[in-house]
Amino acid sequence: MLRLPTFLLLAALLTAATAPAQTPPRDLVIKNATLLTATHGRISNGSVLVHDGKIAAFGANVNGPAGATVIDAGGKYVTPGLIDSHSHMALDDDINEATSPIVPQMMMLDAFEYTSKEIYRALAAGVTSAMLLHGSADMIGGQAVIMKTKYGLGRDQLLFPNAPRSIKFASGENPKRVFGMRQQLPSTRMGNFAVQRQALIDAQDYMRQWDEYEAKKQKGDKDAKPPKRDLKLDALADVLRGKLYVQIHCYRADEFLTEMAMAKEFGYKLRAFHHALEAYKVADKIAANDVGVATWADWWGFKHEAWDATPWNAVILMRKGVRVAIKSDSDDQIRRLNQEAAKTMRYGGATEEEALKMITLNAAWIIGVDDRVGSIDVGKDADLVIWDGYPLSSFGIPEKVYIDGELFFDRMLPGYGLTHFVGTPESLPAPPRSGSEPESTEVR
Repeated sequence: MLRLPTFLLLAALLTAATAPAQTPPRDLVIKNATLLTATHGRISNGSVLVHDGKIAAFGANVNGPAGATVIDAGGKYVTPGLIDSHSHMALDDDINEATSPIVPQMMMLDAFEYTSKEIYRALAAGVTSAMLLHGSADMIGGQAVIMKTKYGLGRDQLLFPNAPRSIKFASGENPKRVFGMRQQLPSTRMGNFAVQRQALIDAQDYMRQWDEYEAKKQKGDKDAKPPKRDLKLDALADVLRGKLYVQIHCYRADEFLTEMAMAKEFGYKLRAFHHALEAYKVADKIAANDVGVATWADWWGFKHEAWDATPWNAVILMRKGVRVAIKSDSDDQIRRLNQEAAKTMRYGGATEEEALKMITLNAAWIIGVDDRVGSIDVGKDADLVIWDGYPLSSFGIPEKVYIDGELFFDRMLPGYGLTHFVGTPESLPAPPRSGSEPESTEVR
């Protein structure tokens, strides 16, 4: 016979597993809340009106139309959904195609395990959007997945509609170590950049061949033959045409300068440096090139490139005019992005709004979706989190998480708070144990 605690747990699981998805209300009002907007400061006793999944109004005197669903927040905090600009969750062990240093044709979508429990854990932590990146074994890696954490829906429903494409570059220790151990180019920083430059030159030549072919075809040359299609060069051509945001894993100050110089040489635009622990040394140059930074709050010392780091890095960069995001790079740390951002208030004196932007609006800019998410603003997607406790602290716990105005997580519901999950109890996420989560499988 089952003991009572186990019986109650199974009952809760069955309730969550069989509960049908609810049709989202056309109009939703979250009232009596302390709004942390990320763009308009703090609004006490505020309300947010959601219409058809978008933020229609917010402020101290907002009411919904007749028939609107009303949620009384009871004075609790409401923030935009958190955004992780550097994640490898839901990609299993498939984040590095470490068979060649240049693999831009790899599509992380082909490795996207949309049923992964890691997505649930991110959702339950208030994360509503994330960029899932290729790893850093390769000098030029694959193309990212931009997603919303709509756990329980089908794969394509989790993809962020019409999000810009991003690609992962990586310089420094990782590529030179991975391929150097095989006695293969690259095995040094010189080799890293030589490989990258040659790949971009090859892409330029490929583009020229296609341009010449198209010109001949337009002139009516029936003997014109198209160049052989090459998926790798197709992707690199898109980089050179500005169709892909370039996201670069990079640690050292000298390498930021080299990467920015190479981008100017070949005419493509860098979106952000990731990790970037020595970015504070060249903050003015990064700001002048309008390159963002996605970094940690206080990770350092775990390898040579990370020795000369400081937890003041994020705020130093911000004060110099750089858009700074705090990211996870960890399936465990993604569950505490709010606490990580709060550390910038301790290290450097970031304001409440500045710290919040590092896990909302600035992260959205790095991904290229800041016009649609990242703040409580009229017209943006209604990705909202109601917090039990102050969000920028260890006391902040997400109570309800809305994505596109639809409730996807409610901690007060039986089971695991899920509203769209359909399956068996065995397939539900096991609650993580503190300290037991694996770190990112990226070659960090």
